[in-house]
Amino acid sequence: MRTNVCEMLGIDVPIFAFTHCRDVVVEVSRAGGLGVLGMVGFSVEQVKEELDWIDAHIGDKPYGVDIVIPQKYEGIGQADPAQLEQKLKAMVPQGHHDFAAKILKDHGVPEWPDDSEMGLIGWTEATARPQLEEALKRPNVRLVANALGTPPQEVIDEIHASGRLVAALCGKIKQGLQHKAAGVDIIIAQGAEGGGHTGDIGSIVLWPQMVDAVAPTPVLAAGGVGNGRQMAAALAMGCAGVWTGSLWLTVTEAHAEPAQKEELLKATSEDTVRSRSWTGKPARMVRNDWTEAWEAPENPKPLGMPLQGLVSADAIRRTSRYAGVADTRKVIFNPCGQVIGQINQVESSKEVVFRLLNEYVDTLERLNGLLDGKA
Repeated sequence: MRTNVCEMLGIDVPIFAFTHCRDVVVEVSRAGGLGVLGMVGFSVEQVKEELDWIDAHIGDKPYGVDIVIPQKYEGIGQADPAQLEQKLKAMVPQGHHDFAAKILKDHGVPEWPDDSEMGLIGWTEATARPQLEEALKRPNVRLVANALGTPPQEVIDEIHASGRLVAALCGKIKQGLQHKAAGVDIIIAQGAEGGGHTGDIGSIVLWPQMVDAVAPTPVLAAGGVGNGRQMAAALAMGCAGVWTGSLWLTVTEAHAEPAQKEELLKATSEDTVRSRSWTGKPARMVRNDWTEAWEAPENPKPLGMPLQGLVSADAIRRTSRYAGVADTRKVIFNPCGQVIGQINQVESSKEVVFRLLNEYVDTLERLNGLLDGKA
């Protein structure tokens, strides 16, 4: 199974794995797909550490990185991260911080062991730019994806000038057309059932429309791909590959605490919700006491991006670290798509890649059998 994106990136199979875990990036790329490291939330020092490790373990295989530069956010245009953070912190009402702290206290989430503060962890061009500069130093980085909106033209030009390809996610046809007009090389069409930031249109409706609208630019299918049957459906609609995320949350190599993996493994497709409570933009995640609290009419409403991220940053790090403590699981940040209901066991990243391929082949054989009446 080789499509044009395989030729463009030098990979064997068009399976893209978005993950925040460096081990998953390496294992998927070594299995023939393309691991993509999500860098939002990482400091430049952390980005360097993660990419150094990947480069030391991935051999000659290519990989990608994912940055977040939204087209609209509070403080847009401010280039200095420190000045932007100072400005944004002043815009967050103290009541929002107090409300977030109360949610954590009510659920017995331990305090962070030192007095360090969580600052601006992403969601702006000012914070993404230094990450990008570090990534472009790495010869094995072949793709840079932007998770929210069309990247600024100067960013696209810089990536192209370095010999890399640019991808961008979208959930609407007009956004895909904007990507194409700006020179984006690969468009990732993400249906509403996908994890993280999504739109309102379902995948099976969005994918073929996007393929037709932006042709000949290749389209990757995102949202609702958890097995080979769903991958075959995406390619049947004209997509050039699949962009997956939730599949890698519970694999052997994933860094999540065992208690967090357990919470994801038991989640059903009905347990997810699109919520603004963590980042300020609608994102799909497991519904829990945190998401419900921010929906209650008597409570503060989520702020816009990236202000809500300043409110939730401490909660993200504390609930992740103390996932096995008391009621922490009831307020943990678990972004994932509806496909989480199909994920019921721990597999290695390599096993997931091979399972997708085997299921894909089985699906094609069944469909071919329909032509001669044998299936």
